[in-house]
Amino acid sequence: MGRLYKNNSRVLVHLLFWLFAFVLLTYIYSTAYESYQLGVVVILILLPVHICYYYLITYRVLPPFFNGNYGKAIFTAIGIMIAMAVLYRLVEVFIANPYIYNYYRQRDSGFTWNKISKSWWFQLQDKGDFVNAIERSNVVVWIGITLKLFALWHERKNAVLQAELNALKGQLHPHFLFNSLNNLYALSLNNAPQAPGIILGLSNILRYVIYECAADRVSLERDVEILKDYIALEKLRYEERLDLNLNIDDNIKLWNIAPLLMLPLVENAFKHGAGETIDNPWINIELRMRNGEMLFKVSNSKPEQVVYSNGKQNGSVGLSNVQHRLKLLYPDAHSLKWFDEQDCFILEMKVQLSANNSI
Repeated sequence: MGRLYKNNSRVLVHLLFWLFAFVLLTYIYSTAYESYQLGVVVILILLPVHICYYYLITYRVLPPFFNGNYGKAIFTAIGIMIAMAVLYRLVEVFIANPYIYNYYRQRDSGFTWNKISKSWWFQLQDKGDFVNAIERSNVVVWIGITLKLFALWHERKNAVLQAELNALKGQLHPHFLFNSLNNLYALSLNNAPQAPGIILGLSNILRYVIYECAADRVSLERDVEILKDYIALEKLRYEERLDLNLNIDDNIKLWNIAPLLMLPLVENAFKHGAGETIDNPWINIELRMRNGEMLFKVSNSKPEQVVYSNGKQNGSVGLSNVQHRLKLLYPDAHSLKWFDEQDCFILEMKVQLSANNSI
């Protein structure tokens, strides 16, 4: 069904383009002939040449060009250009010009057109008419080719972007799984009763990561739910030693967000903050929504030995991952700042979110 819709959309785009070409050429020719009726008929006669020219360039020149075979593409384009100019002239000599001559002749019996009386071969060799044929046959075709090149560039850019995002997601998933399994391993060594709860919570998180995060956007409420599951798992490991405060606005279900932007930041706070702070570790997490802008703030205690370098935690795959994804997904609608204080590390992420239209 999706493929049929896509094919129908392409056909519609092509039809709209040729309708535009027909209107444009009709206006140009009608102005020259001072007759819209004549202009319409002449363009209907010549339009098949334009269509043939366009699709020959599209399917015979562009593929070798994009495959790096530039020599073949250039020589093929030149050959097609000359062949289409000849075809254009043949259509003019045998069909269009006789029709134009008869049109004016019917309205003015004294109308004469010297070249129409000459042989078709003589007309075909006329240099001025041949140059005009090259010019006229290329006007609309190269407008179409330019649009086609822009569309192909846009498609390839999106394909590269999607591939890069998929690679970043693939980088994030093993990183998250590795840390979570380490937590489970530490508890299982002591036969801790929390282990089954961790397995259940981890299963829920992994289900979200593997299946639901394939979407470009997810509900902010659902992303926060997984964030809470992760925090609950970490709190089991720290028990009463960790002072954790979580403050989240109530209206989060109104918005969508790219998945897994917040979790790596919280994960870093646990791993490089609470995990490395010996006495009284603490983490504060705050999420606020203001006119579609999300402010996500994470602050955590900091160990005496500095483990941050250039604003990033040493070995922090998650933070650099989030930075890169923000640049790709929210290029002009985000900010990510951090403050390396003497006794704490503070990170603020602002993202302009889209509304959740499913509500």
